[in-house]
Amino acid sequence: MSSEIMAPVGSWESLHAAIKAGADSIFFGLEALNMRSHSSHNFSIEDLFKIVELCKSHHMKSYVTLNSVIYDEDFELMEKLCLAIKESGADAVIACDIAVLQFAKSIGLNVHISTQSNICNMAAVRFYSQFSDVMVLAREVSLENISSIYHRIQEENIRGPNGKLVEIELFVHGAFCISVSGKCHMSLMESNHSANRGQCMQNCRRKYRVIDEQTNNELVLDNHYVMSPKDLCTIDFLDKIIESGVRILKIEGRGRAPEYVYTVVSTYKQAVEAIQNGTYTPENIALWKEKLASVYNRGFWEGYYLGRKIAEWSGQPGSQATQRKTYIGKITNYFPRIQVAEVLIESNQLKLGDRILITGTQTGVVEGIIESLHTDGPVEIAEKGVLASFSISEPVRKNDKLYLIESKNPLSVI
Repeated sequence: MSSEIMAPVGSWESLHAAIKAGADSIFFGLEALNMRSHSSHNFSIEDLFKIVELCKSHHMKSYVTLNSVIYDEDFELMEKLCLAIKESGADAVIACDIAVLQFAKSIGLNVHISTQSNICNMAAVRFYSQFSDVMVLAREVSLENISSIYHRIQEENIRGPNGKLVEIELFVHGAFCISVSGKCHMSLMESNHSANRGQCMQNCRRKYRVIDEQTNNELVLDNHYVMSPKDLCTIDFLDKIIESGVRILKIEGRGRAPEYVYTVVSTYKQAVEAIQNGTYTPENIALWKEKLASVYNRGFWEGYYLGRKIAEWSGQPGSQATQRKTYIGKITNYFPRIQVAEVLIESNQLKLGDRILITGTQTGVVEGIIESLHTDGPVEIAEKGVLASFSISEPVRKNDKLYLIESKNPLSVI
């Protein structure tokens, strides 16, 4: 059984990063009715057709998230989006609201049942099979239960609307939410922004104190970030996830930068290939985990898949990535024949030996090292305000952004 790696796409840069990383499929939001409408780029219907065409040209599948709670006033937009998704040729819509499931079924639009549906048992699988051939199981389900669900699907011959045996999709990496399968009301209560309609304000990621108002006694907490779990990382037991019957490996992160998408997707791609060819070793796992730690993360834990009873908390705000990027400037030209790029340095400086990252809406992600640097002639350092040129083998484009990549020393992410 082949494994499909599904990449998160929240921008054009991330889309091209996913392609370059070798993703088998992508998922992205369309307009307002998705769970990342607040934190990532909302593609338009016009974008939808371009994205699907681009994916097909790279032999990738495309899935559109329409997984927010639907109110009566949303029906016109919901139906418009479903019809557009069907017309575009996208492979499926990812949804949880029964209104979307029913309408998608009525027009013959393939559906992946979203994790927001909180599928944890066979009764739910049987129910949702009338709408879908693919189901994203809840993040609270253990591998033992996942394996049991997979084998019972085979034994009971449970098939979806297209006549295919139901397949299991599972989140394997990325942000982990304290709520049950993403169903949270904290933002709504605190700021009238519903997380269930893609407007999460990340209240749970803040620092809190607990005080008894009657006695004014403060409870002693080992960690002030009592609602902010570490990020999910399954790279060191990915073989067990695949063995359990999971078919689609889904990576969270539509609000993340393109280098996050490239790094995480390419790393899990390497791990899957290693499992297939017998090189899934502790040494490689350690290298992959180090690579994953270099991009945005809140620290790592394995989630509930291995039977954990309680989450691991991040312990600090923001990212614990082992690398940081600093903006340098914009690419002004690229000369493909001699493989040289020109950059206007708008901030800081660029020098020989620097590790760089270039991102762009068509370029995706390009990484490199400054091995030669010129202004009016060869130089070792190019300062702010200068037009500088350097060698880079991969093509980049005008207006791409150039960043300096530096190491930093966060708390342990393991």
